[in-house]
Amino acid sequence: MKAASILALIGCLSTVTEPKIYTRCKLAKIFARAGLDNYQGFSLGNWICMAYYESHYNTTAQTVLEDGSTDYGIFQINSYTWCRLAKLQEKNHCHVACSALLTDDLTDAIICAKKIVKETEGMNYWQGWKEHCEGRELSEWKKGCEVS
Repeated sequence: MKAASILALIGCLSTVTEPKIYTRCKLAKIFARAGLDNYQGFSLGNWICMAYYESHYNTTAQTVLEDGSTDYGIFQINSYTWCRLAKLQEKNHCHVACSALLTDDLTDAIICAKKIVKETEGMNYWQGWKEHCEGRELSEWKKGCEVS
């Protein structure tokens, strides 16, 4: 009985992050409201395309890289430079916990992505964007989404 109570308590205390996979149009609306359309010269189509190829619109996506760092969230933002793990790090240019990039509230992820685009070489940070979106006609990504 005591063991069952302890297990129930542990179950209540542990937090489980449920994956949130956005639709293309829902993400287009969120991105447009957040001011990503034409941010630093990149159209909304660029952002939607990049998010698709980086995470398939999955807010809980995580990719462990060969160097031991991890890419987090819908934009696959790297832990080595941009976000903070549990331990103290020198970097963390976005001043955000990596876990904050895994929620369905995209505010921190969008703020960090804007910082990356502004402070680096635009969207070249994202390999998925470079391989699948750069230099292409991207208006189809927002087609039918009721965003201008």
